[in-house]
Amino acid sequence: MKIFSLWVLVLLSTCADAQELPKIKLKKGNWIAELALNDHDVLPFNLVVSQTIDGYSFMVENGEEMIQLNQPEQKGDSLYVRFPFFNSMLVFTADSKRSINGYWVNFNKGKDYKIPFSSRKKRSQRFSLAKKKVMDTHLDGKWEVTFEPNTNSSYPAVGVFSQTKGKSEVSGTFLTETGDYRFLDGNIVGDSLFLSCFDGSHAFLFKAGINQDGTLDGKFFSGKHWSSEWIGKRNENVELKNPEELTYLIDGKDVAFQLKDMEGQDFTFPNENYEGKVTIIQIMGTWCPNCLDETKYFKELYDKYHKDGLEIISIAYETGNTTEDYIKSVTRLRNKLNLNFTFLIGGPARKNLASEHFDMLNEIISFPTTIFIDRNGEVKRIHTGFNGPGTGEYYTEYVRSTNSLIENLLAQ
Repeated sequence: MKIFSLWVLVLLSTCADAQELPKIKLKKGNWIAELALNDHDVLPFNLVVSQTIDGYSFMVENGEEMIQLNQPEQKGDSLYVRFPFFNSMLVFTADSKRSINGYWVNFNKGKDYKIPFSSRKKRSQRFSLAKKKVMDTHLDGKWEVTFEPNTNSSYPAVGVFSQTKGKSEVSGTFLTETGDYRFLDGNIVGDSLFLSCFDGSHAFLFKAGINQDGTLDGKFFSGKHWSSEWIGKRNENVELKNPEELTYLIDGKDVAFQLKDMEGQDFTFPNENYEGKVTIIQIMGTWCPNCLDETKYFKELYDKYHKDGLEIISIAYETGNTTEDYIKSVTRLRNKLNLNFTFLIGGPARKNLASEHFDMLNEIISFPTTIFIDRNGEVKRIHTGFNGPGTGEYYTEYVRSTNSLIENLLAQ
């Protein structure tokens, strides 16, 4: 009798728990989502909601980029949806079938780094036209851009925009000497340009007034704590410094280091396992979208050329508080992309620490920085930053030239 009573209590408890988890119902299709960066500025992005056997799936859309989020987890009346590569998530409740509200938390910046998030079921341009007439402005092409102009912190960039004549939609990106700002999407509203990107690691919002002389005068927001001014003028011939000349090997020195592997064992380079091999050394971090783009490309290289003698060593400089945090982040990336090359733990995400470890180089100024070494142990190229697929022809040309370099080195 006591056993029966206990079973009834367990059953009732289970039913009560089930009642605390009402089924969330959402409309399928295209949604417009917003991150409230501050009291005045919101960052819109496209969210695609699909229904599955297990409930719902969510996809973030940035122009040509589609980011499939992990399977949602329901806790109480909230859904917790993690990003696949970065240590961040969306947490929200459903106000109705067409409305959700919550926040985005980026654990890489601390558990208290949260930005209010909301989304509505509708399909429209990212930035509302607000019944404003679109200027007869054509931004398609290359732009000479300066961020933080007239300050000691100013830095150059190249804006690459795509716009169909007569349409308000604009896509593109900004290239800098340390990497690109990935897939930006937006449109012209009246006499202003608006672009945004949200990938789970970075939340970028660009605004600019379109002046009568055709120049751009704007502001750039990264998350909720940082912003800068920027200016731009059309220049189809503008180029940045050669990314293969920014970081270089100091005369008389060789690439050599000792770090810990994923099991905590000492790893020394060079060693006999890399003798006679073509080796790529990637200095990176799993929190870094440019590093993710490069790592996806390196996976293609490794899968194609490893049998011919290509090796890749990725050294991760990570966010988090402990070595265990670093290893967890690297493991997530490695498993998600099914990466088979070697990973080492560099330590916390600090460029000065990477510069100490690689003191045979003049300086590490960017994650990623990549060293290409031939079969004889000679450095053939050092590349600073990475311009990913969002840069169009710049990425295509980099892939072409790097594939050619690897094939030539393997043939020696």
